This record gives sequence, structure tokens and C-alpha cells, in this order.
Amino acid sequence: MSNLETRPDESSCGGVSNLDPSPPEQTLVPREVPLGGPKGVHVLRTLPHREIRTVGAWCFLDHYGPVDLHAVGERGMQVPPHPHIGLQTVSWLLEGEVEHRDSVGGHAIVRPGEMNLMTAGRGIAHSEYSLPTTPRLFGVQLWVALPEEHRSRSPHFEYHADLPRVAVGATTATVLMGEFAGALSGAATYTPIVGAEVMVPPGGATLLPLERGFEYAVLTAEGFAQVGGARVPAGSLHYLGWGRESVRVESEAGTTLLVLGGEPLAERLLMWWNFVARDHDEIVAAREAWVAGLDRFGEVVGDSHPRLPAPPLPGTRMKPRSSRPRPTQ
Repeated sequence: MSNLETRPDESSCGGVSNLDPSPPEQTLVPREVPLGGPKGVHVLRTLPHREIRTVGAWCFLDHYGPVDLHAVGERGMQVPPHPHIGLQTVSWLLEGEVEHRDSVGGHAIVRPGEMNLMTAGRGIAHSEYSLPTTPRLFGVQLWVALPEEHRSRSPHFEYHADLPRVAVGATTATVLMGEFAGALSGAATYTPIVGAEVMVPPGGATLLPLERGFEYAVLTAEGFAQVGGARVPAGSLHYLGWGRESVRVESEAGTTLLVLGGEPLAERLLMWWNFVARDHDEIVAAREAWVAGLDRFGEVVGDSHPRLPAPPLPGTRMKPRSSRPRPTQ
């Protein structure tokens, strides 16, 4: 998925020197962003957030739906060919079907319980379109920042139809990336990270295991959840910080959660549009390569739609800023 904002903000993320040793637990309220124009799907974006820009290497999170595709016409999710560098994209659905194509020949239709994972590395282009085979679309799109030693690697695509599932108390977890509750995903990772979908039954309450060295956040996908001591509505992300061994989750009506975690980033990141970089010049070079149609990104195989145009660069030089909450006074 692309960031389709025509004037995207720069986001500078990471750097352990900026971390508060006791980061405050807080609920991050999303902002609404149109995806694919005014008649397309609207998404709720919680990462990057003005308070927290990354959770481990997770640097971007859009929550969308459930949306009636008939209500938004035939458009739904329509994201034409566009570029990425320095990241992995993770597509996860609760309802609907989305078709993916990319410039290294990757092609898959992702469905609920399956995962598309694309590693952009030095550069890739891809497209995503929701299919009219189901009436509703409901899911999340995430990005993982690649660390310095891997961000210029060759791009590749993975489709995972059989991810590990594990019972955790009253809940059932599907492990997207990394290891959770003793279950290990086969998805490629390049930094210590974990991502898991946790289904909480009506009236269910469970202590979810956490790694003390990871920072965590929990997204409520639908309804309401009690995460620790906070009531978290659908689309909001509850940030837990790090240094914890467990968190209690519960829901009266039942819900689906997304648990995200990882070691706090030791690097500063600069995010703009669909690029995760380290400095202004790198982003300028990537944008120029896309505008000029250079071989860096290639052509999306099997997609004849016009490429997504790059938005204009900001008028000032982009530079890193602190990406974690300051200590409370």
C-alpha cells in the first residue's frame, strides 16, 4: 500500500539516545487519511504518530474498514504502481481480498489469515487492488523499517498462507512475524521484531506474554478492548513501552487485536511518502529515480495502470527529530 497524501509530512524516527527510560503508556488516536481519492477507502493511521513514530521497527500502520465496497462504488482500494525503499510492507486482512503485483514478478491474492510480505530493500514498485469478490474490506497495512545493514538488499516478495497459530489462555494468536508465545513465523525478518493477531472471545481475559527488551503496542481492530488499564476503541493503538513481561487483555463483546513489538530502534529514520531513508539527499535521489522512470524500481509485472505520481518535496531540507515521548513532568 502507498501513502497517497499529496503533501506527506516528513517523519524522523528512532535513535536510542532519545529514549525515555520509562516511556509512558498511552493510547494513540489515529488520523483519517483517504486512500485512492475521495471515493476510495478511508484509513485510520496511527503510525507514524506525533507522540510515537515507531514501535520497534514497525514504522507505519493503517487500519481500514470494515467498509462496504458497494457504498464506495467500484473503487475500493485502488493503489496503482508506486515505489518503496528501505522497508518491508505487511498486508493483513480480516475480510475481503486484495491483489498484489510487483516489479520482481511477485503476484498474489491475499485473504484473511494469509499475509503478503514485500521487502523493498534498495527499491521496488508494486500495486494493490481490492477485488469485488467479497462485499466488505477490512484489514491493516504495516511497514517495517529495514536496519542499515539490510536496507540496500535485493527486493523480494513472500506469500504466507499457513502462518503458525497458538492458544494463549482464552485467546488464539496467529504469528505474522517473529516469535510469540513459543510459536515462530517463517516470514523473513531483519531486526528483532514480533507481530501477532490475537482473537479475544466474548468475555475473554488473558495475560499475553511479552519480552522485557521489546517495546510494544496493541491495536484494537474492531469494537473495544481493555488493554492493561486502558479501554481502547477500534482503530486506536495502545502503546505499552518496554520492560514488561505481560499485559492483560480482555473484551466483553470479543475483539481482534494486533500485537506489535520489537527492540527499540538504534537508528534514526527519515520517512517521506513511500520511502524510509536516513537523510534528505537519499529521499531526493529516490524520488528523482521514480520520476525519471529509471531502472531502480522496475515496472510492475502485469499492471498496465499509470504509475502513481510523486508528490512535490517540501520547501525545506528534511532532517531527523526525536521520535519518542519525553519524560512526563
